[in-house]
Amino acid sequence: MDLKEQIILKRLPNHVAIIMDGNGRWAKQKGLVRVMGHESGTKSVRQVVEASAELGIKHLTLYAFSTENWKRPKIEVQTLMKLLVKSLKKEIKTLQDNNIKLSAIGCLNDLPKKAREELSEVIEKTKDNSHMTLTLALSYGSREELINTIKNIATNVKNNIISVESIDESIINKHLYTQNLPDVDLLIRTSGEQRISNFLLWQIAYAELYFTDILWPDFTKEDLYEALINYQNRERRFGKTSEQLS
Repeated sequence: MDLKEQIILKRLPNHVAIIMDGNGRWAKQKGLVRVMGHESGTKSVRQVVEASAELGIKHLTLYAFSTENWKRPKIEVQTLMKLLVKSLKKEIKTLQDNNIKLSAIGCLNDLPKKAREELSEVIEKTKDNSHMTLTLALSYGSREELINTIKNIATNVKNNIISVESIDESIINKHLYTQNLPDVDLLIRTSGEQRISNFLLWQIAYAELYFTDILWPDFTKEDLYEALINYQNRERRFGKTSEQLS
């Protein structure tokens, strides 16, 4: 039985998020410049997106560029932005063929004009697709998201739009960048690092965490299947006991 056949389709995570790490190290190991690792990593993105859609995963969120990534060498940042535009143009057919809706979260106004325009165009063209939502986290930082959320809620309280007493999890969820997404069920991080790196801190409160040593450009659909099988072999209790669940 191959890996795909071992996956129980009725127990798929509703929302999978991935920290795509290791592009630079992959390139360094092969004696290439760092940006070659990022370019090679787009092939893994295509594999994972297509495999997720084929299985029936409803939401896939990819950590593509963090707020901290702006601190990288200027030439690398510029190349990454050009690669983003190139990838969006190239992958529009994949999104349409698989009925995938593209979304994006983060401080999108920080992106270069051409990247913003291309992103908006693909989001518009795929807005009616319904099989899966692919969300790109771009210029994204979870702490910044939470700060903005607190400010917006405070403003609404000040303007008597909501009361302090009414603030609960649902109110906070409605003010997050991810207001249209469910909580994350499975968080995958590649490259052997075992940290969250300021990614979806609120949304992963009860997510299962899966870490693999595989560098992102080497991550295939079979590696995704392994992560899903590992997820399905876990007991998700959400604070309850095993006896309560059974």
